[in-house]
Amino acid sequence: MEFRTLGSTGVRVSPLCLGAMMFGGWGNADHDDSIRIIHRALDAGINFIDTADAYTQGESEQIVGRALAGGKRDNVILATKVHFQMGEDPNMRGNSRRWIVQEVENSLKRLQTDWIDLYQIHRPEEETDIDETLGALTDLVRAGKIRYFGHSTFPASQIVEAQWVSEKRGRERFISEQPPYSLLVRGIETDVLPTCQRYGIGVIPWSPLAGGWLSGRYRFGVDTPQSRRAERLPARYDMSLPGNKVKLEKADALAQVAEQAGLSLIELAIAFVINHPAVTAAIIGPRTMEHLESQLTAADVSLSAEVLDRIDEIVPPGVNVNSADGGWPNPGLEPAARRR
Repeated sequence: MEFRTLGSTGVRVSPLCLGAMMFGGWGNADHDDSIRIIHRALDAGINFIDTADAYTQGESEQIVGRALAGGKRDNVILATKVHFQMGEDPNMRGNSRRWIVQEVENSLKRLQTDWIDLYQIHRPEEETDIDETLGALTDLVRAGKIRYFGHSTFPASQIVEAQWVSEKRGRERFISEQPPYSLLVRGIETDVLPTCQRYGIGVIPWSPLAGGWLSGRYRFGVDTPQSRRAERLPARYDMSLPGNKVKLEKADALAQVAEQAGLSLIELAIAFVINHPAVTAAIIGPRTMEHLESQLTAADVSLSAEVLDRIDEIVPPGVNVNSADGGWPNPGLEPAARRR
């Protein structure tokens, strides 16, 4: 694979990042099989792995830690995340110094490593001052616990604010953003991607297959696939909702574009994401070895201008087909913030 620089760090990563969310109880509960998938990804040239503490309450991190034991850790750029609830105590979550400093130690133990290459804030948090978060992350860099830190699903305004606070307060700065991005979820093209380019921030999109909608399984005349993810997230999968009916229409049209181009829809979808000039690597999240093999080939696919124009006709630039796929509910749109 042709390696790319992560933001302005000088660190070289593969254009495909192995996402580990599906390793563990949320997906593949067989630890040994999950480890085989991780090893196959490494053998294929992937050197970038992304997980999170919240993925099955640490189980994913434990699987990744086992997979990288025995000498594989040193050649992997390892990323994990912090923010979501990890226990009954109300302080076992969030972006506070108290929780970040405590939880990074837990992640290090689960991952069986002395350092984390990229430690990411999983979501923005209105009630925590960004300088509180930056101060804790800066101290962890200087202590050698983490090498760099990033954020996930931050709006452009908060990306800029964080960069400004880092400069003003003499903090280390966020070097990456991990947003939702796919053929069906293009909202970040409006502001987030240009903002990251201006600041030299690496972009590591999650869900390039739109949560399975671009796997080829969602087509007209085919029974709607059932999954745990669909049960947990009805706003993104319930076919009685107008936004999801439109997604089915778009997914079917995009599958036809892929067929005409001699590609699988999976290849078209991932190639679309990694060929954007702002994108460093797309996070692929296989649950099985078959899933992984079907996604690896996308790293070598280039899309013609004709294909890209056809995609833009189906889903215009900057548009999320279903607003529920944006990944972060903007508190400014809540009724209490709108004169209610």
